[in-house]
Amino acid sequence: MDIIKLSTDWAKAEIFSAKIVWLFSIVELLAAIGFWYWGRTAIARIFPWPLLVMGLFLVAVGAGLYVANKPRITRFESESRRDPKAFLDAEIQRTAKSQQDLALVFKILPGIIVIAAVVIMLAPANGWRAISVTIILTAVFLMVVDSNTTARNDDYHTQLLELNK
Repeated sequence: MDIIKLSTDWAKAEIFSAKIVWLFSIVELLAAIGFWYWGRTAIARIFPWPLLVMGLFLVAVGAGLYVANKPRITRFESESRRDPKAFLDAEIQRTAKSQQDLALVFKILPGIIVIAAVVIMLAPANGWRAISVTIILTAVFLMVVDSNTTARNDDYHTQLLELNK
């Protein structure tokens, strides 16, 4: 298998993930506008602020994914042509570190969800409930995206190890 194609396909899939994150950020921002415009209950009047904050947070997350991976496509080609073995070794190390980072994400995000759920149960104030529900919504979405990222990273890492044999 061609290392350049393998690596650029991986980077393109990461860019697609960034676009999915941006799409969900638009959904959250539109929900904030909807609650602001049509919300009549006390909690509905509070939801726009946490949804706005999380929507903007997801815009930043998507931008980070995009900015980190878009330049890699051209860089992969030049680095792999210059020194294929060094490129392969560097990618194996990077994907191994990503595996550790993603494992940590799947410990942190569920913890955040549990804390937010406890706040929903214990805090009678509508503001805390709206914030907690929004945090849970965003954390679950990030877990869905990161589940796909983990599978893709594991597959990419395995293919790199096969090429290294």
